[in-house]
Amino acid sequence: MSKGTDKYIVGKVHRFDQKKEMFKRAVWDAKWQDVRKRAYASPRYPKGKDGYKLEDLAFFNAAWYIEDAFAAGTVIHNTGMYKWDTVPGYQSQVPRDVKLKVDDPQKVSRKIKKVARFFGASLVGISELDKRWIYSHSFNRDSGEHEELEIPEEFKYAIVLVFEMDYELVKMTPKWLCDATEGKGYSTMPFTAAMLAQFIRNLGYKAIPTGNDTALSIPLAIDAGLGELGRNGLLITEEFGPRVRIAKVLTDLPLAPDESCDFGVLKYCSRCEKCARYCPSQAIIYGERTDKPHNISNNSGELKWPIDAEKCLSFWARNEGSCMTCIRVCPFNKPSGWFHRLVRWLIKLNISWLDSFLVKMDDLFGYGKQANAGKYWN
Repeated sequence: MSKGTDKYIVGKVHRFDQKKEMFKRAVWDAKWQDVRKRAYASPRYPKGKDGYKLEDLAFFNAAWYIEDAFAAGTVIHNTGMYKWDTVPGYQSQVPRDVKLKVDDPQKVSRKIKKVARFFGASLVGISELDKRWIYSHSFNRDSGEHEELEIPEEFKYAIVLVFEMDYELVKMTPKWLCDATEGKGYSTMPFTAAMLAQFIRNLGYKAIPTGNDTALSIPLAIDAGLGELGRNGLLITEEFGPRVRIAKVLTDLPLAPDESCDFGVLKYCSRCEKCARYCPSQAIIYGERTDKPHNISNNSGELKWPIDAEKCLSFWARNEGSCMTCIRVCPFNKPSGWFHRLVRWLIKLNISWLDSFLVKMDDLFGYGKQANAGKYWN
């Protein structure tokens, strides 16, 4: 079966070492210790201006609570709510020798998606697990432990869960207030992934819930038919654009993979360049795609617009918070409605002059401009 990521592969793809990921480099790479202190080590204090006040900081921190206290997927795999094995519960347990007989993977897949959506996922897709997207090594952000990472062979499928972030809050980025919707996404990810994994285990199969750990989320989401890769280096979904967070559940439960999708992202991104124009750190490249990496935080063998994560994280450190400007200004980042569905349909036509016209209209109507954070609490 042809996978969605096949259209991006132009050379040998090596499994990526998580230690090279920019958020991990800030921990061990001596060149980035100052950035680490500003981005991680130093406590944040209210700045007294809209979007950076005490209530904004409290909102930001509260939204991250589940991820930080009970999941820690941004730190290391196989811990807390992301444990790879069953966590004993107080409810009635299904006997270990009971196993669901799977005669129709399509039917089982529909049930999995229904449960995933009930537990909180905005979108759900299924792919065959491409082992190239599993990290070659894990890196513990807190302890510095670096070790090989392998997934048992019986895990054949990835269930990819997408979580919508709040449109109105994203419009305020890169202020701290916006970070609340990012934190909520990261806290909802383990909540949903852990319960879905437990559901699969109770059917008699194995399941590994993961957040940012264990495997690269975006390639698996593309393979699961949930979207395409944008110029901003993010998953672009048809429903929410890049305004999403991603979790996965890896399993040996026989499932039916979804077909990959194509709704014109590559061609539109090649003509738009709006995220590159507005990026405060200029970490997004202009022009054509390339398979040449900026530095060790990019993988090779893939034709894409590689993100300069060094520039990106440097801005995060100066801001003392995250940045989603490339999400805010993306023309695919729109709320639902007939007009925006019409625009997405027009993009699918892949007409050069029409795409250029749509970009100009996006600017003319003021989409992507930063919203007034002071109005949120009124």
